[in-house]
Amino acid sequence: MATLAKGGRTNTLGFLLRLLGGLPFLFVGFRLYGVDEMGRFAAAFVVIEIFALICALGEKRGLAQRLTEGIESHEDTPANLVFDAMLVSLIFSGLACLLLIVFPRIIFPSGTGSEFDMWMIAAIPAFALTEILLAAQAYRYDIATTVRARALVEPWVKSILVAALFFIPALAAGGIALAFLGAIYAAFLTALYSFLKTYGLPKGWRPRPRYLGKMTSRAVPLIGADVIERGTRLLDVFLLGQFTSAGTVGIYWFAKEVVSLPQKLKTSFEPILAPVITKNLLTGNMAAIASQVRQVGFWIIALQAGIALTLAIPGEAVMGLGGPDIVGGTGALATLLAAEVIASMAVVSESVLVYIARKRNLAISVGVITLQGVLTVAFILLVQHWGYPEGFQAAGAAAALFVALSVASLVKSLVLKTLLKAPVSNWRWALVWAVGPAVLVGFLFTEFTPEWVEIILGGPAIFAAYFWVIWKWGFDESDKVLFRKNVVPETADEASQTEAK
Repeated sequence: MATLAKGGRTNTLGFLLRLLGGLPFLFVGFRLYGVDEMGRFAAAFVVIEIFALICALGEKRGLAQRLTEGIESHEDTPANLVFDAMLVSLIFSGLACLLLIVFPRIIFPSGTGSEFDMWMIAAIPAFALTEILLAAQAYRYDIATTVRARALVEPWVKSILVAALFFIPALAAGGIALAFLGAIYAAFLTALYSFLKTYGLPKGWRPRPRYLGKMTSRAVPLIGADVIERGTRLLDVFLLGQFTSAGTVGIYWFAKEVVSLPQKLKTSFEPILAPVITKNLLTGNMAAIASQVRQVGFWIIALQAGIALTLAIPGEAVMGLGGPDIVGGTGALATLLAAEVIASMAVVSESVLVYIARKRNLAISVGVITLQGVLTVAFILLVQHWGYPEGFQAAGAAAALFVALSVASLVKSLVLKTLLKAPVSNWRWALVWAVGPAVLVGFLFTEFTPEWVEIILGGPAIFAAYFWVIWKWGFDESDKVLFRKNVVPETADEASQTEAK
């Protein structure tokens, strides 16, 4: 549990840094390039991320199991096993790039804004390989590399480039696309450097078609789970791109990016959960897994709820950062924040189900994303039929996501409870008690202070009021380990490194 806390704490700090690094990109992108250009970028980005997840072969979670089995059986060196995945990923990435070049409407439903936009397709192989490399580092409990690559290098390179390229006449039209591409490859090189330091180059490695085919076949349920889990956060943007204007997509995308902090918070524990769960599965310790799910689930929902209140109560001021044209997306922002809180149980449950009930988990996920797709289209068309403006269309897509994620959390937690024969719920009544003081503080700031005060002082005050109640009445001693350092005993390797220093 202390190892989980250490890994989750490091990754959560990383996502805070990622948010700070990504905010300039949002601000500069919407203010300098406009809502329509950012909407086109958003529609393309979601397609690229889905293809990249497919090409990553589910190794974000599957690699931990392959490395565990390979080390136990002395089948191959860890570096060789990682290179197997990288080879197949490159093959899949090449096919994905070719498909999008032949059928560009998949990625740009509203057309391209510049000759550089199509270059975004080249991000797919780097994106996929980075996922594999970071999973390999996470297996060695190295979450710091994920923080460096995803929270420091990627967002800051993107933010700096999007501002700098705007003032270069020859490149200004493609500034958003080129900034995105540069950031993805910078993150890849950061992950590759750490991987080579940790694992080294492969020894005696050569392609093994039979093993690679078996590995790919085995990865299908994991690929499906990864793509569908992430797809539930991207399908709404994709469908908005197909049924509405680029401006509507831009409004919704801004809200989605604001929500990315509580959304990514759920995945903070995934890199460290995977090796912990796989090792407990080897010994058949289901009780320990259930305990980890309950505790990590509560950590996530407690922090998510606080962040959701912090961002939703001064929602108009937050959306106003992107300009007056997107304030109409405040309703979508509040609904998306609520959806991420309700989804926490589904994500934590799935982190176990992908190992002990892959096909069942995949079937549930397919049902959930189908439900979301149907509801999204229905809500968008209904809002259009009633003649409401763009902000309401975005809110309709958010409402569909909320319903779908609620169903996913309920069904997956019940299935996991049955399989583990132990309770897995992350709910505690302190979550309700903490909302009252936060809402009261938020009301005072939104009613009696200007918008800049709402964001700079009101947001932290809302979170502080909420967190004080949660800390006092929600967290017990085993929960508070999340906020303590030096609770994980050093391994032999770490001890020797410390002594050498």
